[in-house]
Amino acid sequence: MHVAVFGAGYVGLVTGTCFAEMGNDVTICDVDEARVAMLRQGRIPIYEPGLEEILGRNLENDRVRFTTDARQAIAASEVIFIAVGTPADEDGSADLTHVLDVARVIGRHADGPRIVVNKSTVPVGTAAKVQAALAEVSPHAFSVVSNPEFLKEGSALEDFMKPDRVVVGASDERARETMRRLYAPFVRTGNPIYFMDVASAEMTKYAANAMLATRITFMNEIANLCERVGANVDEVRIGIGSDRRIGPAFLFPGVGFGGSCFPKDVQALERLADEVGYEFPIVRAVHSVNEAQKRLLAVKIRRRFGDDLSGRRIAVWGIAFKPRTDDIREAPALVLIEDLLEAGAEVVAYDPEAMDNARRVLGDRVTFADSAHDALEGADALVVVTEWNEFRFPDFERISKALKEPVVFDGRNVYDPRAMADMGFDYHSIGRPGRSTAA
Repeated sequence: MHVAVFGAGYVGLVTGTCFAEMGNDVTICDVDEARVAMLRQGRIPIYEPGLEEILGRNLENDRVRFTTDARQAIAASEVIFIAVGTPADEDGSADLTHVLDVARVIGRHADGPRIVVNKSTVPVGTAAKVQAALAEVSPHAFSVVSNPEFLKEGSALEDFMKPDRVVVGASDERARETMRRLYAPFVRTGNPIYFMDVASAEMTKYAANAMLATRITFMNEIANLCERVGANVDEVRIGIGSDRRIGPAFLFPGVGFGGSCFPKDVQALERLADEVGYEFPIVRAVHSVNEAQKRLLAVKIRRRFGDDLSGRRIAVWGIAFKPRTDDIREAPALVLIEDLLEAGAEVVAYDPEAMDNARRVLGDRVTFADSAHDALEGADALVVVTEWNEFRFPDFERISKALKEPVVFDGRNVYDPRAMADMGFDYHSIGRPGRSTAA
């Protein structure tokens, strides 16, 4: 099948590459000439494990190509995916400018009917707006489909290749059959394709992300309460996660969620509710609690060292919002670092993949270390913010010797409190007593 993808960002690049891997002929179009030139050479502008290898293979086999020429991409396609950004507007709603601009480009250059697929995360009603934008500039009939993505950064290839489900919102049988054929190789093991109306498909994406964000936030609230009553959130998590009605996923407390999806989508869902006159207090609470949770480590640090951190050197491990990505959008580490700097601290930071992105945001206000252990030298405390694998089993003796005092703040509950105490660390985690008995 001939497929065009507009947008060579995270979603568009993964989508196009995975379709090409299954033998489709894919053209990915982007307005950024430098990005297109980089991708033509097989180099990717994001960190996503395995993606560069698959892209290189499909470039070599001429199953995927990159262009800035929209007309060329549209002419060669049967199905056109829109995978451009929908950033949060000032009021929190999703900005559809790029989506509707692409729709008009498609309408102007298409020489006949096409299936146009919204892969971008968009609020309910966007398909109708895309249909109207196409009709403004074209006499042809277009089928507009909603096909939300459910990709986790760091495991996006596996999520796309082996999806839990594929959601397709379509109003005509031709579009449904085309999407069924396109996704058939990805659901051979029996995972379902759910066909539904377009509005329900659009809502499904926001509802899924809001539900996951709510689970994270609820456990963060439970962890904060555990600290005040002397309970152990690890044991609580195991106790409730073993209930089949609840399950164990997304129950790990920490310093809040970040990234390009959850914060933006929670706000967009809140704004959508406002627009239709519906109170949505749960979603409002998720947003406000998460913002407060991002500041929890700074509160713990000031409680330990005092409000004035002048002369204190703090080592920060992890800047990306989660492991296996270089994405720092809405990252809790950035909030922590800004709070520490405002309190007068000197910050030395290290991340395996996100250093370049962090430098662009933080500049020379922060010292960036060449390695995790380099960040520790002469620091008053270590703060773990992102649970990269290389941080899970470090040389604790070396950490203790490098720090002025053996003080560790663990924002992801990576280490066992009992073991840390036995090694002489002044250890602070989220929702747990000093010694853990949890498995």
